[in-house]
Amino acid sequence: MHPAALLFLASATVIGVLGSIHMLYTFYGNKLHPRDAATLLAMQHSHPVLTRETTVWKATLGFNASHSLGAMLFALVFGYLAGWQWPLLQASWFLQGLGLGTLLVYWALARRYWFSIPRRGIVLTCALFAAGLVAIWMPVGV
Repeated sequence: MHPAALLFLASATVIGVLGSIHMLYTFYGNKLHPRDAATLLAMQHSHPVLTRETTVWKATLGFNASHSLGAMLFALVFGYLAGWQWPLLQASWFLQGLGLGTLLVYWALARRYWFSIPRRGIVLTCALFAAGLVAIWMPVGV
């Protein structure tokens, strides 16, 4: 397997694990609950200004779940491309740019809104993906 493909697979694995853990934490346990019980209660009984059809808490669960799915989908798509459709990923500037662009948006969100563990995971994911890009485009023997 091409060294760049291994780097892309490693990148996909990191973000896939992060997304899967995030999904588990969204629906099981209290790791993503507010520490203040009154805040959770308020979220469960408050509606966003946009609509009364949901609560802030239900919207939070949905946002977290869809965020997790995005990370998991990225992992599946780029893991598949790197592992089973390598010539396509290797030749496609579009797919390479799409992957890097997506990860850079995750990195920007991580810098602004997340805590240290997922932020470090996204930095690692970006670094592995970028190293894969370098390995694709670096001339052989350099």
